[in-house]
Amino acid sequence: MAKSKARQDIVTPDAGSLESAARSAAKKGGLPPVHLWNPDFCGDLDMRIARDGTWFYLGTPIGRPELVRLFSTILKKEGEDYFLVTPVEKVGITVDDAPFVAVDFTAEGAGEAQLLRFETNVGDVTDAGAENPIRVEREPETGEPSPYVHVRAGLEALIDRKSFYRLVEIGSTVDGWFGLWSGGQFFRIIPASELP
Repeated sequence: MAKSKARQDIVTPDAGSLESAARSAAKKGGLPPVHLWNPDFCGDLDMRIARDGTWFYLGTPIGRPELVRLFSTILKKEGEDYFLVTPVEKVGITVDDAPFVAVDFTAEGAGEAQLLRFETNVGDVTDAGAENPIRVEREPETGEPSPYVHVRAGLEALIDRKSFYRLVEIGSTVDGWFGLWSGGQFFRIIPASELP
């Protein structure tokens, strides 16, 4: 779990001011240039993204998908910490695992020419390849895989179970590894010797 450390002498803004800033940036089209914004840290906000992609504010799920989408556009990762950033505010939030969930994908082509295009729960679309790699972490005790795909600017999406099962069906073996081709890259998932 990644959470920023709050300074006690700072007043934390509320979600309303962040929503207003995100809406203003969204009107300009595309994603806001959060990589260019480096305001002072304002403290932690009681906002959390659960492993299943649900966003919570003050312990309550945020039920408006368009608001979640807005907040997702001003999300920034620095080291292991996550922040919502505007040109004048930077607040820490808690992310249980990855900030996004890849809820579907399409596959075009085959073998080394295959391209995997993922869609996240907040509407981002990313093509897996050299700039957006797929990686798999395994639970130490159970060996259960947790697959991720890079979305943008250090932010990843946990690939949901149904999509992962579909990916396994189109995988192949290269140099003793079972994995996936996308964008001219081969992404290792599991040693071929461990396949059932």
